[in-house]
Order: sequence, then structure tokens, then C-alpha cells
Amino acid sequence: MEHNNWQEALEYYRKALKQGQKYYKSAVSAGRYPYPPVLDELFDEQTAVSRVELGLIDIPADKIVGTKAPGRRSAFAGNFMPLLTPDTEFGQKWIGLCAAHLSEGIHDPIRCYEYMGRFYVLEGNKRVSVLKSFENPRVSAMVTRLVPPLTDDPETQSYYEFMRFYELSGSYAVTFSQPGAYAKLQAALGLEPDHVWTQEERRRFLSGFSRLHDAIELCGGKIPLPEGEVLLAWLRVYKFSEIFNLSTQELARELKSLQTEMESVAHDRPIAVSTEPPAPDKNVVTRLIGSVRDTHLSAAFIYTAPPEESRWVMGHEIGRAALEEALGEKVTTKSYVCDSASAVETMEKAVNEGAQAIFAVTPPLIEACSRIAAQHPQVKVLVCALSLPYPGVRTYYSRIYETKFLSGIIAGAMTENDRVGIVADYPIYGVPAGINAFALGARAVNPRVHVHLRWSCVEENPIDSLIAQGVRVISRPEGVTRPVRSRDWSLYKAEIDGHIMPLAAPVWNWGNFYSQVVNGILNGAWNTATQENYRAVNYWWGLGSGVLDMKLSDALPDGVRALARTLRRDLAEGSLEPFHRPLRDQSGVLRFDGHGSMTPQQIMTMDWLCEQVDGSIPHFDELRPASRALVRTLGIYRDELPPEKEANQL
Repeated sequence: MEHNNWQEALEYYRKALKQGQKYYKSAVSAGRYPYPPVLDELFDEQTAVSRVELGLIDIPADKIVGTKAPGRRSAFAGNFMPLLTPDTEFGQKWIGLCAAHLSEGIHDPIRCYEYMGRFYVLEGNKRVSVLKSFENPRVSAMVTRLVPPLTDDPETQSYYEFMRFYELSGSYAVTFSQPGAYAKLQAALGLEPDHVWTQEERRRFLSGFSRLHDAIELCGGKIPLPEGEVLLAWLRVYKFSEIFNLSTQELARELKSLQTEMESVAHDRPIAVSTEPPAPDKNVVTRLIGSVRDTHLSAAFIYTAPPEESRWVMGHEIGRAALEEALGEKVTTKSYVCDSASAVETMEKAVNEGAQAIFAVTPPLIEACSRIAAQHPQVKVLVCALSLPYPGVRTYYSRIYETKFLSGIIAGAMTENDRVGIVADYPIYGVPAGINAFALGARAVNPRVHVHLRWSCVEENPIDSLIAQGVRVISRPEGVTRPVRSRDWSLYKAEIDGHIMPLAAPVWNWGNFYSQVVNGILNGAWNTATQENYRAVNYWWGLGSGVLDMKLSDALPDGVRALARTLRRDLAEGSLEPFHRPLRDQSGVLRFDGHGSMTPQQIMTMDWLCEQVDGSIPHFDELRPASRALVRTLGIYRDELPPEKEANQL
């Protein structure tokens, strides 16, 4: 062995020794164990459910954390750097191994045990130490897995999910400690739940994840989260392939902008639901500052169709005009029309033109909204949707179940054959609550009534199907700003002669919503809304807010009209709650015992139908193709859906 090679290896040893001594002293002063942990002291191998020989694989060096047996553990600090002086037998062997590595590399694999996703060396501790000192990312190893018994411990449950994930991916690169994360990663990458990764997919994932790792390192400790959770946060906003489009520095900047998403993934907090317009900030200092700073707001409205081509968009356009009229010089608004593909570009244009708040009026715009929110944290971004877990974007909708309950009351009173029908649009969050509320309202005034459910996302002509069954009183899903024609009324009676008798119509007053939100931004209520750190907020206001109302037809009998008005007032005041009673689903399972009140989250995320409903929630494969995109975004079973075709990001 050449003398120069030995001298170079000696210098590497001295550098590694300093790293080991530094780690040792730091651990001792902090009261932590200073040596590599020993697997035999952590886990009794006799209790293992099984031993699995994984064979020869490349394992991440940073997941080699300890030794199988005590042996010479005192020769290493906990970071696997040496602790003995160069003149010891250990030091001389380490230096010789390092010199060989400098000449030709270390090729002999180590032998180790894997337990709970971490590796413990049986043979080759010095090889691991040398390779770690050179910051080699991977080490060749013959691996034996020890499988622990399955318990209720979340980490153990997550490990069992990892073992299934490993069968698919063959990768130890990413690990999680909470159940469900591996399935989320597989889905976020656009892969079927049982998709086995190809060698090219594995290579591409490791390459992208390595770039992500380098960017995290460049952030210098400003992202104190496990790398797997950082990746999940990235995939909420960006595609995996976009990792390759950025330099390490650019990627690091993007990661810093995703701090809110990262914390949301890490803590998995439920969505905070704001059920009433927020009160102004009462802090004198912030109000004085706000009075100087927040006297005007520029708001952009993002539409996916021209208002004259969409009744839904027209309702929001009327709301935009009402906002301008209500707030006058305090607000400036501008509308933009785009499709999902150009949404980010359109929103960027709006921001460049001075938009301080963005209102996107359709749920498919959520991905573009989340990206804009990450890149422009000073801009308030809202999207009209229900229950989307993006903390950087606030969502808004109305408690339609309140008006559906009133519709059910009226329908039950107006039917002449004890049959009423309800047509639902999509199996998305909020819709089952509306169906159940309608059925409970109908049964409240007519215990004999049968509630027939149909879906417009499944049948082309669900109303014709109901009429063919003799159902005449029908509730449709559409809500409008103002009903004009007979068929604009979402609750009506189909007469035998073909005429339509309008009965009632839930209506949105979006101008009231936009005015209250913009006023809230100006007076500081935005910052004092029901929001914990890194928690998504959903505005879910009802009849009492003035955003939602119920228009009653002149054709209603006086008694039914008076009853509906009284119940509307009680719902608005909060003295009447449609679900304040024991509730059983169609299988007879008790879903709510009737004590206290159902939480907004329980109502919003209902994915079951009560026993009073004749019908079922359609499966995804039953939906018409045009309906599937929205259900992927907002569906009650969205987390269980297979990825779209050609969605593979690897």
C-alpha cells in the first residue's frame, strides 16, 4: 500500500475521530446514550413473528443506526464515527480499510438485521463507519428482517404497512411512523394501490428523493420534519416530476414556502370549521395598525366559464357585483376566466396585477390555488368547495342541509301519495347530509312518506325515473341566486298534465358572503378566525349568516308556508337542529345517539344514509365519466380511489 494513500487515510481517520468525539461529548452532556444502540438489548429475537431473508440489497446509510450485538460498540459513537486513537488495533484496521476504499472502493457487503425500518450491523461495523465518513448514501448489505408482533401501537401498525409498501416499491428510502402514510404516498405518485414498481420507477424515485434530501439539507435545519412528510407535502402542491425541473437552490426555496403544508401533513389536524362570520379583531393595537394599512382590498375572481354560460358562475358574478356595491371604494374586483390547465398562469397574472385576495369559484381549481398560496403567502386564497385539507387555502360553502331539511318538510306536507323524491348530484362531502336532512324533514311531517333517492351522476334522466314510479314532489340539487322559471325552483311538484308547480328554492346570496369576508380581511377578523397553526379553515355558514336563504313559492298553502317560515327562523337562530335525534343508517347501525349536537365535522363528512332513505350511494365505477373528476377531488371516498389513467408520476 502506497505511503501517500495511508497518510491520506490517516487524515480521514483523524477527521472522523473528531466527529465521533464531538457526538459523544454532546450526547453525554445532554444525558443521551452516546454509543450505537444494540438490537439485542432493544428487542428479544425470540418474540419475533418471523425472520425474512431479504437477500443482497442497497440500504440507506442514514438508516444504519446500531449494531446487532454489544461487541465493540464502545469503539464507535452513536453516529458510527470512531472513538479510539489511531494507534490502536481498531484505528489501524479502520485506516487500512479507508486506504483500500480510496484505492478501489469497498465492495464486500455488510451483514445486518432490519427491525422497524432501521438497520443493525452484525458484520462490517468498520465498513459502515468508513462509508459514513465519506457520506456514501447507500451501503450494500445482506439483510435479515425481524418482524415484531402486530399491536395497537401506531408505529408498529405503520411498519406493517411499510412491509406491504416494500413489496411494491423495493425501497427503504422513505419511512413513516403514522398509519396510512404509505398508501397516501402510493396514491400521490399516481400509482394503483397494488402497483409493483419497475426498476426504472425505483431508480427515478430514488433520484428525485435524493434531490429532495439535498434541498432539505440546504435549508439548514429550517425544515425540522422527516423527509417522508416533506415529500407528501410537496406532492400536495406539485408533481413529483417537478423536482427534476429545479436546481437544488430553487427546490430549497420552494420547500420553505411549503412550511404550512408540511406542518399540516405532520400533525394531521382536522379542518377547522367556521360556522358563523368571524368577529372583528378586538386588539386595539392591531386594529389601529389595520386602520392605517388595510383600507382597501383588491380581489380577483377566478371563473372556469363565462357567467353567461354557467348558472353557477353567474351566481358568483352577481355576488362580485354586490360586493362592489356594498363596499364601494374599499374594494376593487376583477374577474378572470380560465380552465384548469391555465389556472396557475391566470392566478399569477391576477397577483401581478395587484390582487390581494383570490376567490376561485369551482373546486377543480384547488390545485392551482394551493400552488399560488405557497408561492404568494401574502395573498388570501379561497376556493368555493367543502372540506379540502389545504391549510394555505381557505374553502367556503353553505350549510345546504338546513334548506334541504326545510325542503323535506314542505315535500312531506305536499305529497298526495306518500312518495317524495330527491335527486343528488355527486357523492361528495356535504351531499349525504343534505339527503339525510331532506328525509328527516319529510318524515317529521309525514311518518308514512317514502323518500326515493336518485343520482344525476349515474342516470341521464333521474327525474323521469322518479316520475315513472309515481313520484310527483321532487327536490333537485341545483341552488340558484334567484329562481326565474318554474324549473329553476329546486323543489317542485310535477303535475299529471306536465305542468310544474314551484314549491321552494334554496338560494345563495354570494354577495353577502364576499362582503363579510372582505370586511373581515379589512378589520382583522381574517387573522382571528377559527384557525390553529397549520390548520385548514372551511367557512360553512348557514341561514343565520344571510349567505343562504329559502325562497317559498306563492303556490304553497298558507299553513305549509307558515310552518316553513317558522322553522326557517328556528334554524337560523340555532334553536332547531335537523340531526338532533338518534340516527341509524340503512344497516341499522346507530350513528348518533341524539345526545348533544352533532359536530360540524360529523355532519360535513357524513358518508352514510339514514334508514329513512330508499336508495344508496353509488360506487365510483357506477358514475358517468363526466362526473368522476369532481368526485376525485371532493368525493366522500376520495382517499380510496385508484389514480387516473396515465397519472403515474414515476
